Amino acid sequence: MTQRDSDAGYDDEDDVPEWVDHVMATVAAEVRRRRKELRMSAQDLADRCEEIGHPIPRNVIANMESGRRANLPLVDVMVLARALRTNPICLIYPIGYVAEVQRLPYEHRIAPWEAMVWFIAQDSGSLADRDMLRYQREHIQALGEAQAAMASESYAQYAVEHATSAAERAEALRDQATCLERIDQAKQRLRVARSFIRRDRGLLPYLPPELADVDPSDDSTTEENDL
Repeated sequence: MTQRDSDAGYDDEDDVPEWVDHVMATVAAEVRRRRKELRMSAQDLADRCEEIGHPIPRNVIANMESGRRANLPLVDVMVLARALRTNPICLIYPIGYVAEVQRLPYEHRIAPWEAMVWFIAQDSGSLADRDMLRYQREHIQALGEAQAAMASESYAQYAVEHATSAAERAEALRDQATCLERIDQAKQRLRVARSFIRRDRGLLPYLPPELADVDPSDDSTTEENDL
């Protein structure tokens, strides 16, 4: 299904609403499109929002979709997205359903994908917190790798203990050694990421008890290598 520009709140270049109206109209049109796609009535959507824990009455939804609502709080967008089984960013920049969006006031319209990349800090422009985002992303990836490798190592250890032949035991030991190497590499990635986060006075992400040895036991600092 393709959404016309007029569905997003504008008909032609001579009838472009103000930026705030444009953003609200885009979200409202996508809420309506998504609701109909899911075969939900406005009351169904209101009921789902209430189940989530943030009631949005049916008349408020109807007023939003018709353009009569004066404002659209961010918390409403978040809950509506959950109720409609999508992400908030997909309501704000509905890729595939509008041709263009206006990212900020006084800016020319751009493709929704370009606006989304900017919104989620994946663009190539300057960003004061870009390094912190990179460190946190690296931490998440390294943590996932460490936990996966530890689970594999536990399985390999079981295979070593229950091997029925020398060949099976040798293969299990090789697998275990590979897993231990992966664990060490992931831990080092975590140490580096956490050292940069400390340096920039960021909030250190949670580490599960089985990875407690990643952090230094004293005030010594881990050598900071480039990520």
